[in-house]
Amino acid sequence: MDPKDTSPAFFASDRASSGLTRRTLITRAAAGALASAAAGPFVFVRRASAQAARSLKILQWSHFVPAYDAWFDRWAREWGQKHDPPVDVTVDHISFADLVPRANAEVAAQQGHDLFMFISPPAAFEPEVVDMADLVREAEKRHGPILDLAKRSTYNPVTGKWFGFSDNYVPDPGNYLKSVWQAIGMPDGPDRWEQLIEAGRAIRQKFPNIQIPIGIGLSQDIDSNMATRAIMWSFGASVQDKNGKVVLDSPETVQAVAFGVRLFREAMSPAVLSWNASSNNQAFNAGQTAYILNSISAYRTAQDNKLPVADDTFFVDALKGPTGLQWASEHVMGVYVVWKFSRAQELAKEFLLALVDNYRDAVMASKLYNFPSFPGSVADPGTPVAQKPAAGQRWIESVCDNDPFGSKPANKLAPIKTALKWSTNVGHPGPANPAIGEIFDTFVLPDMFAKAATGQMNVADAVKEADRRAKEIFAKWRQRGLVA
Repeated sequence: MDPKDTSPAFFASDRASSGLTRRTLITRAAAGALASAAAGPFVFVRRASAQAARSLKILQWSHFVPAYDAWFDRWAREWGQKHDPPVDVTVDHISFADLVPRANAEVAAQQGHDLFMFISPPAAFEPEVVDMADLVREAEKRHGPILDLAKRSTYNPVTGKWFGFSDNYVPDPGNYLKSVWQAIGMPDGPDRWEQLIEAGRAIRQKFPNIQIPIGIGLSQDIDSNMATRAIMWSFGASVQDKNGKVVLDSPETVQAVAFGVRLFREAMSPAVLSWNASSNNQAFNAGQTAYILNSISAYRTAQDNKLPVADDTFFVDALKGPTGLQWASEHVMGVYVVWKFSRAQELAKEFLLALVDNYRDAVMASKLYNFPSFPGSVADPGTPVAQKPAAGQRWIESVCDNDPFGSKPANKLAPIKTALKWSTNVGHPGPANPAIGEIFDTFVLPDMFAKAATGQMNVADAVKEADRRAKEIFAKWRQRGLVA
């Protein structure tokens, strides 16, 4: 698990604002490879030893699987110590809910961390970050292509800028209590969204102690953001089309929201209107709900704390809508940005490349929570680059089929090995652009569902209001030239 030495540096900063255009080609002593000469006219390359910066400040979220934070902090320190010359690496962790407010504060102050991690596409910060195109090219040269899911979460096709660099995505399966679903005659859990309502009614009758039969949030939190999108996409609705046109006010959205109203009234409770991102995990592990949309973090917590619910927790892939569409949002999309004000831009990029070079260790440290945005990065050492993506995917499937962290049965995580077939990006079927990012960060979609569910608005009016908000946000970003 020792980090690889990646010095000397070859990465390019975004120097467009400074007017620098020179390029230099140097030999990478550690890797024995040449940097690409086709990096673009703004690119220049220099050795890490020539940088003024000898420190690297990183901001991370507090991971839902704490073991990952312990591994990451140790690995980052070791990377800094092994670097030539050594780098003092500082890692700060904050709650995921504080990421966007903290990012806004750092941008306003034009100072803060050199490397900043988000868990959803930070497209709205594109004007404040350096282009990661050179880093993506080098990572692909080493490990094969980045996932399209990750590209659509970090690349703006309008500006041609990679506004972020994704190391991971996290599947968002359904988690269900098998004993409860078995008792109502559905031992394999649900397959369609409509079955949640049927199951909710049955659970209420058979298990009156379960306060919230179906636990899907309709609040201003990240899990509600993901769940409402999954419902919409599976019903054929979306905020934008593939060309960036707002299409929220549609019959499909009305149908999706009407379903959400029925689900809330027949299978949930008002508690879900004020949930935070931990609420569904806590309710599930306490036996207060029998189904949640979540990553495997609730399950890992149950395992770590030896809760009885752990062995009763099982998973299903994305649910199907009325026409068979089957989509879920990635639960977390890990995206790093480097601020333009950072004084350690090359070091930050070197660090990220080293992290991807060691990504099998990262996946294992997260207890299979993090899935790689570059599948080839988890292939066996020595695998030819052309074969890495397929080999990496086979490794992911093998650990899902035989969980090294003690699942009973060992193949309990098998449903998430196919996550790429049913996972898509925020902004589907288009990219995660700045307007989509603002709609996500201001909870337009959960608000739409909640207002209809509580009767504050009828379904049609709730959809029209959300559509108006979305169009205003898109118009603002179009004026800035960042949305098609």
